[in-house]
Amino acid sequence: MKAYRITGKLPLGSMTQKFSQDVVAKTKNDAEHKLFSTLGGRHKVNRRQILIESIDEIKPSDSNDYHVIHHFRGKMDTSLEEE
Repeated sequence: MKAYRITGKLPLGSMTQKFSQDVVAKTKNDAEHKLFSTLGGRHKVNRRQILIESIDEIKPSDSNDYHVIHHFRGKMDTSLEEE
C-alpha cells in the first residue's frame, strides 16, 4: 500500500471548492476510486462533477491525515531527522 495526495475541485452549491486529500491505496486508480467514494458520500456530489487535478505519491510521514498515519503507524520513522 502507498500514500497518495489528490488535489482538485468540486462544486458545492453555487461555488467551486478546492480540495486536497491524502488516501492509502495500492494504485493511483484505487486512490481515485476512494476519493470519489468519500467525497461523493460526504458532499452528495457525482463522480463526473469532481475534477481531479493531480494524484501524487507521497511519503506517509508527510501526511497529517488520520487514516494514513494509522495505516503506516508501525512503518513510519519516528526518529527526528537532522536538518
